[in-house]
Amino acid sequence: MDIIFLRGLHIETIVGIFDWERVKRRIVVLDLEMATDNRKAAATDAIEDALDYSAVSKRIVAFVEQSSFFLVETLAERICEIIRTEFNVRWVRLSLNKKGAIQDASDVGIIIERGEKT
Repeated sequence: MDIIFLRGLHIETIVGIFDWERVKRRIVVLDLEMATDNRKAAATDAIEDALDYSAVSKRIVAFVEQSSFFLVETLAERICEIIRTEFNVRWVRLSLNKKGAIQDASDVGIIIERGEKT
């Protein structure tokens, strides 16, 4: 299996449980790894046979910008659902960083994996 990755995708959204988090959009940073089989795309050199990471990025950005969740866990789960169902990805690992959520920490977030990597 091959891995397509997107790293450092910055998106503004509303996410958090506190009143002050529900008012101002904050940046979350996503890192994605998606398992796919690139052999057909490599043989044909056609985007139709590849996992179109530009399309994945545009879809996720649009979704996250319009979302408003209380928990990063919920946001992360929904992102993985979109990737797996809409882009036929068997396995995805998502790291979602909610920078500035904890005053004394440079980063805080969640890493989840969904599906089978094989």
